[in-house]
Amino acid sequence: MAAPPTRRVLGAQLADGITKGNMWALLSMATVSTAVISFLPSAQPHILTTILGVPESSQGTTVGVLGFAAELAMILSLAWYGALADRFGRRLIVTAGMLLCAAGTALFPFAGNTAVLIALRVVFGLGVAALNAMLSTIAIDYVRTRSRGKSYGLTGVFSGVGAVIAVLVLVKLPRTLEGSGLSPVAATRLAFLLVAAGILLVAGLLWLTLSSVKVSETAERTPLPRLVREGVALARDPGVALSYAASFVARADLAIVVSFMTLWISDYATSERGMTSAEALAKAGAVVGVSQTVALLCAPVFGWLGDRMPRQNLVVLAQALAAVAYLSTLLVEDPLGGGMMLVAVLIGVGEIAGITTAGPLLAQQVPAEVRGAAFGVHTLCGAAGIMIISALGGVLYDTWRPAGPFVVAGVAGLLVAALGLVVRRRVVPRAEADLAREAMPAG
Repeated sequence: MAAPPTRRVLGAQLADGITKGNMWALLSMATVSTAVISFLPSAQPHILTTILGVPESSQGTTVGVLGFAAELAMILSLAWYGALADRFGRRLIVTAGMLLCAAGTALFPFAGNTAVLIALRVVFGLGVAALNAMLSTIAIDYVRTRSRGKSYGLTGVFSGVGAVIAVLVLVKLPRTLEGSGLSPVAATRLAFLLVAAGILLVAGLLWLTLSSVKVSETAERTPLPRLVREGVALARDPGVALSYAASFVARADLAIVVSFMTLWISDYATSERGMTSAEALAKAGAVVGVSQTVALLCAPVFGWLGDRMPRQNLVVLAQALAAVAYLSTLLVEDPLGGGMMLVAVLIGVGEIAGITTAGPLLAQQVPAEVRGAAFGVHTLCGAAGIMIISALGGVLYDTWRPAGPFVVAGVAGLLVAALGLVVRRRVVPRAEADLAREAMPAG
Protein backbone atom coordinates (compact mmCIF):
# COMPACT_ATOMS: atom_id res chain seq x y z
CA MET A 1 0.00 0.00 0.00
CA ALA A 2 1.46 3.36 -1.05
CA ALA A 3 2.40 5.80 1.69
CA PRO A 4 0.29 8.96 1.81
CA PRO A 5 1.93 12.01 0.19
CA THR A 6 3.87 14.25 2.55
CA ARG A 7 2.05 17.48 3.34
CA ARG A 8 4.02 20.62 2.48
CA VAL A 9 3.70 24.36 2.93
CA LEU A 10 5.94 26.45 0.67
CA GLY A 11 8.22 23.45 0.25
CA ALA A 12 8.57 22.61 3.97
CA GLN A 13 7.55 19.04 4.86
CA LEU A 14 5.12 19.05 7.77
CA ALA A 15 5.56 16.83 10.83
CA ASP A 16 2.98 14.15 11.66
CA GLY A 17 -0.17 15.61 13.18
CA ILE A 18 0.51 19.14 11.88
CA THR A 19 -1.96 20.59 9.37
CA LYS A 20 -1.36 23.20 6.73
CA GLY A 21 -3.53 25.53 8.80
CA ASN A 22 -1.19 25.06 11.78
CA MET A 23 1.82 25.94 9.62
CA TRP A 24 0.18 29.04 8.20
CA ALA A 25 -0.70 30.04 11.76
CA LEU A 26 3.01 29.77 12.64
CA LEU A 27 3.99 31.96 9.70
CA SER A 28 1.30 34.48 10.62
CA MET A 29 2.62 34.45 14.17
CA ALA A 30 6.12 35.17 12.83
CA THR A 31 4.82 38.20 10.93
CA VAL A 32 2.72 39.67 13.72
CA SER A 33 5.08 38.94 16.61
CA THR A 34 8.03 40.52 14.80
CA ALA A 35 5.92 43.54 13.85
CA VAL A 36 4.94 43.94 17.50
CA ILE A 37 8.46 43.34 18.80
CA SER A 38 9.88 45.86 16.30
CA PHE A 39 7.22 48.55 16.72
CA LEU A 40 7.60 49.50 20.35
CA PRO A 41 11.42 49.83 20.45
CA SER A 42 11.29 51.75 17.15
CA ALA A 43 8.75 54.16 18.58
CA GLN A 44 10.62 54.73 21.87
CA PRO A 45 12.43 57.90 20.72
CA HIS A 46 9.08 59.46 19.82
CA ILE A 47 7.65 58.57 23.25
CA LEU A 48 10.69 60.02 25.03
CA THR A 49 10.43 63.26 23.05
CA THR A 50 6.67 63.78 22.72
CA ILE A 51 5.27 62.25 25.91
CA LEU A 52 8.05 62.61 28.49
CA GLY A 53 10.21 65.41 27.06
CA VAL A 54 13.51 63.59 27.71
CA PRO A 55 16.42 65.69 26.32
CA GLU A 56 18.24 64.23 23.33
CA SER A 57 21.55 64.30 25.20
CA SER A 58 20.37 61.51 27.52
CA GLN A 59 18.04 59.52 25.25
CA GLY A 60 20.73 56.98 24.36
CA THR A 61 21.23 56.06 28.00
CA THR A 62 17.47 55.98 28.58
CA VAL A 63 16.94 53.63 25.64
CA GLY A 64 19.74 51.45 27.00
CA VAL A 65 18.13 51.32 30.45
CA LEU A 66 14.75 50.43 28.94
CA GLY A 67 16.35 47.61 26.97
CA PHE A 68 18.31 46.42 30.00
CA ALA A 69 15.21 46.26 32.21
CA ALA A 70 13.15 44.44 29.59
CA GLU A 71 15.85 41.90 28.89
CA LEU A 72 16.49 41.28 32.59
CA ALA A 73 12.81 40.35 32.90
CA MET A 74 13.18 38.13 29.85
CA ILE A 75 16.20 36.36 31.31
CA LEU A 76 14.27 35.57 34.47
CA SER A 77 11.39 34.10 32.47
CA LEU A 78 12.68 32.64 29.22
CA ALA A 79 13.84 29.21 30.30
CA TRP A 80 10.62 28.81 32.28
CA TYR A 81 8.57 29.59 29.18
CA GLY A 82 10.30 26.77 27.35
CA ALA A 83 9.74 24.35 30.19
CA LEU A 84 6.10 25.40 30.60
CA ALA A 85 5.57 24.94 26.87
CA ASP A 86 6.94 21.41 27.08
CA ARG A 87 4.46 20.67 29.85
CA PHE A 88 1.32 22.57 28.83
CA GLY A 89 1.74 23.08 25.10
CA ARG A 90 3.02 25.88 22.88
CA ARG A 91 -0.34 27.54 22.16
CA LEU A 92 -0.95 28.67 25.75
CA ILE A 93 2.44 30.39 25.98
CA VAL A 94 1.94 32.13 22.62
CA THR A 95 -1.43 33.51 23.73
CA ALA A 96 -0.05 34.68 27.08
CA GLY A 97 2.82 36.41 25.28
CA MET A 98 0.43 38.23 22.96
CA LEU A 99 -1.70 39.43 25.89
CA LEU A 100 1.34 40.79 27.75
CA CYS A 101 2.56 42.59 24.63
CA ALA A 102 -0.90 44.10 24.11
CA ALA A 103 -1.00 45.39 27.70
CA GLY A 104 2.49 46.90 27.49
CA THR A 105 1.75 48.55 24.14
CA ALA A 106 -1.61 50.01 25.18
CA LEU A 107 -0.24 51.61 28.36
CA PHE A 108 3.19 52.72 27.07
CA PRO A 109 2.22 56.23 25.83
CA PHE A 110 0.32 56.92 29.07
CA ALA A 111 3.43 56.63 31.26
CA GLY A 112 3.92 59.72 33.42
CA ASN A 113 7.64 59.27 34.01
CA THR A 114 10.62 57.13 33.07
CA ALA A 115 10.12 54.74 36.00
CA VAL A 116 6.61 53.83 34.82
CA LEU A 117 7.92 53.53 31.27
CA ILE A 118 10.52 51.03 32.47
CA ALA A 119 7.85 48.99 34.30
CA LEU A 120 5.71 48.84 31.16
CA ARG A 121 8.75 47.89 29.09
CA VAL A 122 9.23 44.98 31.50
CA VAL A 123 5.62 43.84 30.95
CA PHE A 124 6.16 44.06 27.20
CA GLY A 125 9.49 42.24 27.55
CA LEU A 126 7.82 39.32 29.32
CA GLY A 127 5.48 38.99 26.36
CA VAL A 128 8.34 39.22 23.88
CA ALA A 129 10.17 36.47 25.77
CA ALA A 130 7.23 34.13 25.34
CA LEU A 131 6.85 34.90 21.63
CA ASN A 132 10.56 34.57 20.86
CA ALA A 133 10.88 31.26 22.69
CA MET A 134 7.79 29.79 21.05
CA LEU A 135 8.56 31.02 17.53
CA SER A 136 11.92 29.22 17.58
CA THR A 137 10.45 26.07 19.10
CA ILE A 138 7.33 25.79 16.94
CA ALA A 139 9.36 26.35 13.75
CA ILE A 140 11.11 23.07 14.58
CA ASP A 141 8.07 21.21 15.96
CA TYR A 142 5.96 21.71 12.85
CA VAL A 143 8.33 20.25 10.21
CA ARG A 144 10.30 17.11 9.52
CA THR A 145 14.02 17.06 10.29
CA ARG A 146 15.10 17.56 6.69
CA SER A 147 13.06 20.78 6.46
CA ARG A 148 14.30 22.53 9.60
CA GLY A 149 16.54 24.93 7.71
CA LYS A 150 13.72 25.68 5.29
CA SER A 151 11.34 26.23 8.21
CA TYR A 152 13.70 28.78 9.73
CA GLY A 153 14.08 30.41 6.34
CA LEU A 154 10.31 30.71 5.99
CA THR A 155 9.84 32.10 9.48
CA GLY A 156 12.67 34.51 8.69
CA VAL A 157 10.86 35.68 5.56
CA PHE A 158 7.57 36.20 7.36
CA SER A 159 9.36 37.81 10.30
CA GLY A 160 10.95 40.16 7.79
CA VAL A 161 7.51 41.05 6.48
CA GLY A 162 6.49 41.87 10.05
CA ALA A 163 9.53 44.06 10.60
CA VAL A 164 8.85 45.93 7.35
CA ILE A 165 5.21 46.45 8.38
CA ALA A 166 6.39 47.80 11.73
CA VAL A 167 8.86 50.35 10.38
CA LEU A 168 7.00 51.37 7.22
CA VAL A 169 3.42 51.34 8.51
CA LEU A 170 3.05 51.16 12.29
CA VAL A 171 5.71 53.70 13.27
CA LYS A 172 4.13 56.16 10.81
CA LEU A 173 0.75 55.99 12.53
CA PRO A 174 1.46 58.95 14.88
CA ARG A 175 2.34 61.22 11.93
CA THR A 176 -0.70 60.00 9.96
CA LEU A 177 -3.02 60.67 12.89
CA GLU A 178 -1.45 64.07 13.50
CA GLY A 179 -2.26 64.86 9.87
CA SER A 180 -5.92 64.21 10.60
CA GLY A 181 -5.93 67.01 13.16
CA LEU A 182 -5.01 65.30 16.44
CA SER A 183 -2.41 66.75 18.78
CA PRO A 184 0.97 64.98 18.90
CA VAL A 185 0.18 63.41 22.29
CA ALA A 186 -3.34 62.30 21.33
CA ALA A 187 -2.12 60.92 17.99
CA THR A 188 0.62 58.93 19.69
CA ARG A 189 -1.71 57.43 22.28
CA LEU A 190 -4.35 56.50 19.72
CA ALA A 191 -1.69 54.86 17.51
CA PHE A 192 -0.51 52.65 20.35
CA LEU A 193 -4.07 51.71 21.32
CA LEU A 194 -4.84 50.68 17.73
CA VAL A 195 -1.74 48.48 17.63
CA ALA A 196 -2.69 46.89 20.97
CA ALA A 197 -6.20 46.14 19.69
CA GLY A 198 -4.68 44.41 16.66
CA ILE A 199 -2.49 42.28 18.94
CA LEU A 200 -5.53 41.12 20.91
CA LEU A 201 -7.35 40.16 17.72
CA VAL A 202 -4.39 38.11 16.49
CA ALA A 203 -4.03 36.43 19.91
CA GLY A 204 -7.55 35.05 19.57
CA LEU A 205 -6.93 33.84 16.03
CA LEU A 206 -3.70 32.07 17.01
CA TRP A 207 -5.45 30.31 19.89
CA LEU A 208 -7.89 28.87 17.34
CA THR A 209 -5.36 27.91 14.65
CA LEU A 210 -2.13 26.77 16.35
CA SER A 211 -1.83 23.05 17.15
CA SER A 212 -3.04 22.09 20.62
CA VAL A 213 -1.04 18.85 20.64
CA LYS A 214 1.70 18.52 23.27
CA VAL A 215 5.05 17.47 21.85
CA SER A 216 6.24 15.09 24.56
CA GLU A 217 4.48 13.04 27.19
CA THR A 218 7.81 12.67 28.97
CA ALA A 219 8.05 16.44 29.37
CA GLU A 220 4.59 16.49 30.93
CA ARG A 221 5.82 14.29 33.76
CA THR A 222 9.19 15.99 34.24
CA PRO A 223 9.46 18.66 36.98
CA LEU A 224 9.97 22.19 35.64
CA PRO A 225 13.32 22.81 37.42
CA ARG A 226 14.72 19.66 35.85
CA LEU A 227 13.65 20.74 32.38
CA VAL A 228 15.37 24.10 32.88
CA ARG A 229 18.53 22.40 34.15
CA GLU A 230 18.50 20.08 31.15
CA GLY A 231 18.36 23.05 28.79
CA VAL A 232 21.42 24.58 30.45
CA ALA A 233 23.29 21.26 30.73
CA LEU A 234 22.97 20.72 26.99
CA ALA A 235 25.60 23.44 26.53
CA ARG A 236 28.24 20.76 27.15
CA ASP A 237 27.68 19.86 23.50
CA PRO A 238 29.92 22.12 21.34
CA GLY A 239 27.14 22.64 18.80
CA VAL A 240 24.66 23.70 21.47
CA ALA A 241 27.24 26.03 23.04
CA LEU A 242 27.91 27.66 19.66
CA SER A 243 24.19 28.06 19.01
CA TYR A 244 23.65 29.67 22.42
CA ALA A 245 26.56 32.05 21.79
CA ALA A 246 25.23 32.92 18.32
CA SER A 247 21.83 33.65 19.82
CA PHE A 248 23.49 36.05 22.30
CA VAL A 249 24.60 38.17 19.34
CA ALA A 250 21.81 37.57 16.82
CA ARG A 251 18.91 38.69 19.00
CA ALA A 252 20.89 41.71 20.13
CA ASP A 253 21.47 42.62 16.49
CA LEU A 254 17.72 42.95 15.86
CA ALA A 255 17.27 45.04 19.02
CA ILE A 256 20.15 47.33 18.05
CA VAL A 257 18.64 47.95 14.61
CA VAL A 258 15.12 48.79 15.75
CA SER A 259 16.18 50.79 18.83
CA PHE A 260 19.43 52.58 18.15
CA MET A 261 19.27 53.05 14.39
CA THR A 262 15.87 54.67 14.86
CA LEU A 263 17.24 56.82 17.69
CA TRP A 264 20.31 57.83 15.67
CA ILE A 265 18.29 58.93 12.64
CA SER A 266 15.56 60.60 14.73
CA ASP A 267 18.07 62.60 16.77
CA TYR A 268 19.90 63.76 13.65
CA ALA A 269 16.69 64.61 11.78
CA THR A 270 15.33 66.77 14.61
CA SER A 271 18.58 68.45 15.68
CA GLU A 272 20.29 68.93 12.30
CA ARG A 273 17.38 69.04 9.83
CA GLY A 274 14.69 70.66 11.98
CA MET A 275 12.06 67.93 11.52
CA THR A 276 9.28 67.30 14.01
CA SER A 277 9.48 64.17 16.14
CA ALA A 278 6.77 62.40 14.12
CA GLU A 279 8.47 63.33 10.82
CA ALA A 280 11.83 62.14 12.13
CA LEU A 281 10.29 58.84 13.26
CA ALA A 282 8.81 58.31 9.79
CA LYS A 283 12.18 59.08 8.16
CA ALA A 284 13.91 56.61 10.49
CA GLY A 285 11.27 54.03 9.65
CA ALA A 286 12.09 54.38 5.95
CA VAL A 287 15.80 53.70 6.52
CA VAL A 288 15.21 50.81 8.90
CA GLY A 289 12.62 49.55 6.41
CA VAL A 290 15.37 49.18 3.81
CA SER A 291 17.35 47.04 6.25
CA GLN A 292 14.37 44.84 7.07
CA THR A 293 13.37 44.46 3.42
CA VAL A 294 16.86 43.19 2.60
CA ALA A 295 16.60 40.82 5.56
CA LEU A 296 13.26 39.61 4.19
CA LEU A 297 14.77 38.86 0.78
CA CYS A 298 17.85 37.13 2.20
CA ALA A 299 16.06 34.89 4.71
CA PRO A 300 15.28 32.10 2.19
CA VAL A 301 18.91 32.06 1.08
CA PHE A 302 20.19 31.27 4.57
CA GLY A 303 17.36 28.77 5.11
CA TRP A 304 18.39 27.02 1.89
CA LEU A 305 22.06 27.02 2.88
CA GLY A 306 21.15 25.60 6.30
CA ASP A 307 19.92 22.39 4.66
CA ARG A 308 22.94 22.09 2.34
CA MET A 309 26.08 22.77 4.37
CA PRO A 310 27.26 21.96 7.91
CA ARG A 311 25.18 24.22 10.13
CA GLN A 312 28.07 25.11 12.42
CA ASN A 313 30.01 26.43 9.40
CA LEU A 314 27.02 28.50 8.34
CA VAL A 315 26.79 30.00 11.84
CA VAL A 316 30.45 31.07 11.61
CA LEU A 317 29.85 32.64 8.20
CA ALA A 318 26.71 34.43 9.43
CA GLN A 319 28.44 35.89 12.48
CA ALA A 320 31.36 37.13 10.37
CA LEU A 321 28.98 38.81 7.90
CA ALA A 322 27.04 40.45 10.73
CA ALA A 323 30.23 41.70 12.39
CA VAL A 324 31.43 43.39 9.18
CA ALA A 325 28.00 44.96 8.67
CA TYR A 326 27.76 46.44 12.15
CA LEU A 327 31.33 47.70 12.21
CA SER A 328 30.70 49.50 8.90
CA THR A 329 28.60 52.06 10.82
CA LEU A 330 31.91 53.65 11.86
CA LEU A 331 32.09 55.02 8.31
CA VAL A 332 28.72 56.83 8.48
CA GLU A 333 28.77 60.62 8.96
CA ASP A 334 25.27 61.56 7.74
CA PRO A 335 22.61 59.03 8.84
CA LEU A 336 20.18 60.50 6.30
CA GLY A 337 22.63 60.15 3.42
CA GLY A 338 23.33 57.41 0.89
CA GLY A 339 26.07 55.90 3.02
CA MET A 340 23.57 54.95 5.72
CA MET A 341 21.38 53.26 3.11
CA LEU A 342 24.31 51.07 2.06
CA VAL A 343 25.06 50.24 5.69
CA ALA A 344 21.36 49.44 6.23
CA VAL A 345 21.55 46.93 3.37
CA LEU A 346 24.63 45.25 4.89
CA ILE A 347 23.02 45.18 8.32
CA GLY A 348 19.88 43.56 6.89
CA VAL A 349 21.98 40.73 5.48
CA GLY A 350 23.97 40.28 8.70
CA GLU A 351 20.93 40.48 10.96
CA ILE A 352 18.91 37.80 9.17
CA ALA A 353 21.99 35.60 8.75
CA GLY A 354 22.46 35.45 12.50
CA ILE A 355 18.79 34.95 13.32
CA THR A 356 18.11 32.14 10.82
CA THR A 357 21.25 30.03 11.37
CA ALA A 358 21.58 29.56 15.13
CA GLY A 359 18.23 27.81 15.64
CA PRO A 360 18.64 24.96 13.13
CA LEU A 361 22.06 24.16 14.63
CA LEU A 362 20.46 23.84 18.06
CA ALA A 363 17.61 21.73 16.70
CA GLN A 364 19.97 19.15 15.22
CA GLN A 365 21.82 18.80 18.54
CA VAL A 366 18.98 18.31 21.07
CA PRO A 367 16.27 15.63 21.62
CA ALA A 368 12.62 16.53 21.07
CA GLU A 369 11.57 15.99 24.69
CA VAL A 370 13.72 18.91 25.94
CA ARG A 371 13.51 21.05 22.82
CA GLY A 372 11.26 23.61 24.50
CA ALA A 373 13.68 24.00 27.41
CA ALA A 374 16.66 24.16 25.05
CA PHE A 375 15.08 26.88 22.96
CA GLY A 376 14.04 28.69 26.13
CA VAL A 377 17.69 28.84 27.19
CA HIS A 378 18.64 29.71 23.60
CA THR A 379 16.34 32.72 23.67
CA LEU A 380 17.53 33.51 27.20
CA CYS A 381 21.03 33.86 25.77
CA GLY A 382 19.59 36.26 23.20
CA ALA A 383 17.98 38.25 25.99
CA ALA A 384 21.30 38.45 27.83
CA GLY A 385 22.91 39.73 24.65
CA ILE A 386 20.28 42.41 24.19
CA MET A 387 20.59 43.44 27.84
CA ILE A 388 24.38 43.75 27.85
CA ILE A 389 24.79 45.25 24.40
CA SER A 390 21.87 47.68 24.90
CA ALA A 391 23.18 48.92 28.25
CA LEU A 392 26.77 49.33 27.10
CA GLY A 393 25.71 50.61 23.70
CA GLY A 394 23.39 53.21 25.23
CA VAL A 395 26.20 54.68 27.30
CA LEU A 396 28.55 54.72 24.29
CA TYR A 397 25.81 56.36 22.20
CA ASP A 398 25.68 59.34 24.57
CA THR A 399 29.36 59.53 25.57
CA TRP A 400 31.19 58.50 22.39
CA ARG A 401 29.22 58.37 19.11
CA PRO A 402 25.92 57.02 17.76
CA ALA A 403 27.72 54.08 16.13
CA GLY A 404 28.74 52.82 19.60
CA PRO A 405 25.99 50.19 20.01
CA PHE A 406 26.71 48.81 16.53
CA VAL A 407 30.42 48.54 17.27
CA VAL A 408 29.69 46.54 20.43
CA ALA A 409 27.47 44.16 18.41
CA GLY A 410 30.14 43.82 15.72
CA VAL A 411 32.89 42.95 18.18
CA ALA A 412 30.62 40.38 19.85
CA GLY A 413 29.95 38.81 16.46
CA LEU A 414 33.68 38.49 15.78
CA LEU A 415 34.15 36.71 19.11
CA VAL A 416 31.38 34.20 18.33
CA ALA A 417 32.82 33.58 14.86
CA ALA A 418 36.18 32.86 16.50
CA LEU A 419 34.50 30.41 18.91
CA GLY A 420 32.86 28.69 15.96
CA LEU A 421 36.18 28.25 14.19
CA VAL A 422 37.57 26.60 17.33
CA VAL A 423 34.72 24.10 17.91
CA ARG A 424 33.25 23.47 14.45
CA ARG A 425 35.15 20.22 13.86
CA ARG A 426 33.87 18.84 17.17
CA VAL A 427 30.20 19.42 16.34
CA VAL A 428 28.48 16.09 15.56
CA PRO A 429 24.74 16.13 14.69
CA ARG A 430 22.72 14.21 17.27
CA ALA A 431 21.46 11.59 14.82
CA GLU A 432 25.02 10.76 13.74
CA ALA A 433 26.22 10.66 17.35
CA ASP A 434 23.41 8.26 18.30
CA LEU A 435 24.29 5.96 15.41
CA ALA A 436 27.95 6.00 16.42
CA ARG A 437 27.09 5.05 20.02
CA GLU A 438 24.85 2.21 18.82
CA ALA A 439 27.72 0.84 16.69
CA MET A 440 30.14 0.75 19.63
CA PRO A 441 30.72 -2.73 21.16
CA ALA A 442 29.13 -3.27 24.59
CA GLY A 443 31.38 -3.06 27.65
